[in-house]
Amino acid sequence: MSETILMLGGSFFQLPPIRYAKAKGYHVIVCDANPDAPGRALGHEFHSVSTTDFDAVLALAKAKGVDGIIAFASDPAAPTAAFVAGRLGLAGNPLESVRILTNKDRYRSFLREHGFQTPPALRVSSAAEVGAAVSRIGTPCVVKPVDSSGSRGVTVLGQPEDAAAAFAKAIGFSRRKEALVEGFVKRKGYQIAGDGFVVDGKLAFRCFGQEHFDPAANPLVPVGESFPLLMPSDKQELIHREIQRLLDLTGICTGALNFDIFMGAGDEVYLMEVGPRNGGNRIAEITLMHTGVDMIRATVETALGHEPGDLGGGTPEGFFSTYMIHSNEEGKYKGLRIDDRIRGNLIEYTENIAPGGTVKRFDGSNCTLGTMLLRFTDAGEMLDRMGRMGEFVKVDVES
Repeated sequence: MSETILMLGGSFFQLPPIRYAKAKGYHVIVCDANPDAPGRALGHEFHSVSTTDFDAVLALAKAKGVDGIIAFASDPAAPTAAFVAGRLGLAGNPLESVRILTNKDRYRSFLREHGFQTPPALRVSSAAEVGAAVSRIGTPCVVKPVDSSGSRGVTVLGQPEDAAAAFAKAIGFSRRKEALVEGFVKRKGYQIAGDGFVVDGKLAFRCFGQEHFDPAANPLVPVGESFPLLMPSDKQELIHREIQRLLDLTGICTGALNFDIFMGAGDEVYLMEVGPRNGGNRIAEITLMHTGVDMIRATVETALGHEPGDLGGGTPEGFFSTYMIHSNEEGKYKGLRIDDRIRGNLIEYTENIAPGGTVKRFDGSNCTLGTMLLRFTDAGEMLDRMGRMGEFVKVDVES
């Protein structure tokens, strides 16, 4: 009898582990509150269950006798996976450890308590509290949901009088209806993105890259990542050591990690986000092309109690990136125009919307219209093209 694995979420970015598990002959159950999730048709079974409902997911996992559970590319579902794994004796991380990393207020407090670089931060539960927090922290500052992901609901607040609107936006994406007000960190160079994998409490693999943004759309929501990270190896080792120290202190012992990291003006390491799950934006797929390390396989096999496979990989080669197709305006989707200057760099692209579909202004990863995987000849070409993707990829929208 084949082993059964429960996938928490069936969005486009969560399809790779479903495909892998099916190809390996595992029985795949997908649950998602969205009955029209793309993963519905791909898994062997689909259940319309919220991935953040501990009791409902546990009941489903018990009824189906699952052998493993995965929250791929989903911070909100990661605590659910840890809870169910703990209750059923499956592979996973301690629930308390996962909660520290996925609740932004607890995470900032933990970093501060243990001597990590972190901006000042205050949890707020009303517009009045936001105003008081802004007065203490100053502007610019960042207002974000305490328990969301995908950069949804985040505002860089420049004027105190905009605090109420920023709070309303944040709690619109918060299950707890709370927000975090934190100081704005002026980073040195690119924001650092990437994924890693933990085995027996050790960071056995990591792949860092540059995070890219589109200021014309939303300067806080990543539109892509490029690899490798163009930073001296000693600085990357410094980041690695800080991540390992975080793992040691939190007790995270297995599985994938997703990073958002800043380097300060004096090369201070700010571990802004370390999510206990794989990244979205097809990072695992582009990382496989770049390093030969298959984190999709590692995630599925580890969840089932198997060996993760080779995480050593060869020497990273080439220059690769992901790009999220998006629009700066709302309306009906008419089509996509790709400039000939970028076609030679394309490995593949997908459109997740049909003509006539509703287009939202890019304000979070949920507004992604499609994806691109690209290869470049050198670092200069990679950074130049990624900095000008708005010239090369046009979304036609009928207002």
